[in-house]
Amino acid sequence: MNKMKTFYQEEAVPTLKKDFGFSSVMQVPRIEKVVVNIGLGEAKDNPKVLDAAAGDLATITGQRPVMTKARKSVANFKLREGVTIGTKVTLRGEKMWAFLDRLINVALPRVRDFRGISAYSFDGRGNYTLGLKDQLIWPEIDYDKIDKLRGMEITIVTTAQNDDQARSLLTLLGMPFKKEA
Repeated sequence: MNKMKTFYQEEAVPTLKKDFGFSSVMQVPRIEKVVVNIGLGEAKDNPKVLDAAAGDLATITGQRPVMTKARKSVANFKLREGVTIGTKVTLRGEKMWAFLDRLINVALPRVRDFRGISAYSFDGRGNYTLGLKDQLIWPEIDYDKIDKLRGMEITIVTTAQNDDQARSLLTLLGMPFKKEA
């Protein structure tokens, strides 16, 4: 079992239960899934870009990504409905815990001029979204084999009822939020 999952079960659950006054362990917020997404606007012109992004995503997450398609046409972006414009992976279970462990302890500290992540990127329902500018912060990615720097979006979906509960959960798990000035 992953050490982060063990820490969550043994340390975070009792702490959150006490802090928020939950009567049952089932009320304590937990992480449901992690979604890693790479949006590729240039994919409509160059389909080879999708293969490279999907390869990077598969290397980072250890899971085969699915291609995402445009839901509706947007004339200003020269985008048609049904055109493949990105790739994503949804992680659950052990792969999710292993990914979060690598994100918090390996990848984020490798970000240039890193001072912490924003504590205000919650959506109001207890989910947190983090944007990364390039894929080079992951040790699995070989610098010589990438063709272009691509950003990605990581969404952590929790069962928390509000942002305060989710922020407490992620803080206990070691998420490096910025210190407020």
